[in-house]
Amino acid sequence: MFHGWGKVSDLLAGQTGFADPLGVGPLPSKILAALAEFVCAGLVVLGVKVRWTAVPPLVTMLVAFLIVHAADPMGDKELALVYAVAFLALVLAGGGRYTLERFWKQRR
Repeated sequence: MFHGWGKVSDLLAGQTGFADPLGVGPLPSKILAALAEFVCAGLVVLGVKVRWTAVPPLVTMLVAFLIVHAADPMGDKELALVYAVAFLALVLAGGGRYTLERFWKQRR
């Protein structure tokens, strides 16, 4: 999911062109996708509030699978579905034993 860095670097370079699948505009769509794919995915990797931080990437991958790539063949959009299923599992099950959140709770 860290391919969101490409979106972040594009935004920092002033490149705002992006798909607008939800009708909020290309720039807000790109910002939301960058936050979900880079920031939230990074927080998931670190184990910070995993159930909550996995929701934005889940929604982003569902939008990619169901809307942006709806007309594409399954082989071109299956990675978005795989990511969506993985993030759904994290939303439902949480981060588990080895998370920063659990570490912080144990130290208190």
